[in-house]
Amino acid sequence: MLQTQVVSRPFDVPVPRSDRNQLEFIDASVAFGALNVLQPINLSVRVGEFVAVVGPSGCGKSTLLNLVAGMLAPATGKIIFNDSEVRGPNRDVGYITQKNYCLPWRTVEDNIKLPLEFRNYQSAEISRRASEAVRQVGLVGFEKAYPNQLSGGMLQRVMIARTLAYNPSTYLMDEPFGSLDAQLRVRMQSDLLSLWRSTGATFIFVTHDLQEAVALADRVVVISRRPGRIKLVLDIDLPRPRDVVEIQSHPKFGEYIQQLWACLDVQ
Repeated sequence: MLQTQVVSRPFDVPVPRSDRNQLEFIDASVAFGALNVLQPINLSVRVGEFVAVVGPSGCGKSTLLNLVAGMLAPATGKIIFNDSEVRGPNRDVGYITQKNYCLPWRTVEDNIKLPLEFRNYQSAEISRRASEAVRQVGLVGFEKAYPNQLSGGMLQRVMIARTLAYNPSTYLMDEPFGSLDAQLRVRMQSDLLSLWRSTGATFIFVTHDLQEAVALADRVVVISRRPGRIKLVLDIDLPRPRDVVEIQSHPKFGEYIQQLWACLDVQ
């Protein structure tokens, strides 16, 4: 049984980062029969790092996340997570997509409790963790609401809280804000940075939005068209903590966007 505890630091308190690798792709490739999806990839992600992954549709961005989650085995090479090879479902990651996987017959708090029930936590611990997760994502007062009573942004918060409740060391996020309007997207980006700072977790964030990638990440990885390969790993040297709106006026922000766009444009 998972023994870690939910982190309850305030969102504005930074967590020290580490130089130790959380994750390594070592000559990892993916093929579905004769279809070559990913060429051999080598990439390391440090503990507590925020890495964004961009690239054209169908290039293998989601496939990278599936490899880390253990939902997919590499055709060649291996994935190392916390110094061990991933050989099946990785229970120490949280996977969040833009799709709403809330069960419509369960309330907000009961949806958040679901993964804890699967992990056979005691009832009191389940309630404590769910309550803490609700507080951390700003859903206090909506615990008894059902999914059809919530907005799109609130549903995303439920999905994040459900993951936060079991305190994974790594969050895999596959375009989680892709379906949200521009104003709500900015709010969720800001909240996500606060969550990342407070938990100390590693974030791997797939997006099509270059502005989003630069505003959030420590590094941005560019994947080429299929068969995917890493074309560029760009360090984002922008000050933290970041305001996702104000940071876009920083002189380097536009330069990073240009570098990424030039790399994407020459596929």
